[in-house]
Amino acid sequence: MSPPPSNRFPAPALDTLPDDIRTRLLAVQEKSGFVPNVFLTLAYRPDEFRAFFAYHDALMEKDGGLTKAEREMIVVATSAANQCQYCVIAHGAILRIRAKNPVIADQVAVNYRKADITPRQKAMLDFAMKVSADAQRVSEEDFAALAPHGFSDDDIWDIAAISAFFALSNRLANFTGMRPNEEFYLMGRLPKK
Repeated sequence: MSPPPSNRFPAPALDTLPDDIRTRLLAVQEKSGFVPNVFLTLAYRPDEFRAFFAYHDALMEKDGGLTKAEREMIVVATSAANQCQYCVIAHGAILRIRAKNPVIADQVAVNYRKADITPRQKAMLDFAMKVSADAQRVSEEDFAALAPHGFSDDDIWDIAAISAFFALSNRLANFTGMRPNEEFYLMGRLPKK
């Protein structure tokens, strides 16, 4: 495991981490073949690591009215608007895998309005972008725009919470100089061997 390139906030050595965090890092490494730099960077502050990933998992790994691919679309679109290279690349890889589509993440990151996604997903991303960049202007009109697409109140909460949470993540990634792992760039683009 190589630490992220930032020297200001160095990743702690694996053997110095609390057992629960070390166990999580090793499980991620076993599943994916590497440890994403976000885990290494956030391990610098163990209590915040736990809180961050508990909320991340609550938002991104649950069942509900949004598919896991749609949740990743929200992350990619809002992270692109927030100029977060790490999250666009890392979550773009996850989006490609979950959507089983090698081009969707690039389309969503560059301009989701022109991406090959459904009108429902475009409405979802319109709302997500507003929450991410202009939440103080969210109004009943925004909720009304979601209604014809069948989003429940829980779905709308999920869209907003994912947008807000990843605004935090984007800022942490940017200020720490977090770089995407090389492994992310080809994930979901080529068939597995």
